[in-house]
Amino acid sequence: MLLWALVFLVVALIAGVFGFAGIAAASAGIAQVLFVLFAGLAVAAFLIHHMKHRRRRRDRGSTRTKRST
Repeated sequence: MLLWALVFLVVALIAGVFGFAGIAAASAGIAQVLFVLFAGLAVAAFLIHHMKHRRRRRDRGSTRTKRST
């Protein structure tokens, strides 16, 4: 998805250089939406991974027993 955001950004830049304002604006808008969507999904994936890892670490620590000396 990030690749598509970059593709639309490049299309917007090229269209802007050649003076196609409508195409440049549309491509820039699509690139912006895709980037925001990608960033949101990345943050959500990071938080889910962090919460699962934290829960797994907490559960593992509670099942350990002390050694008798």
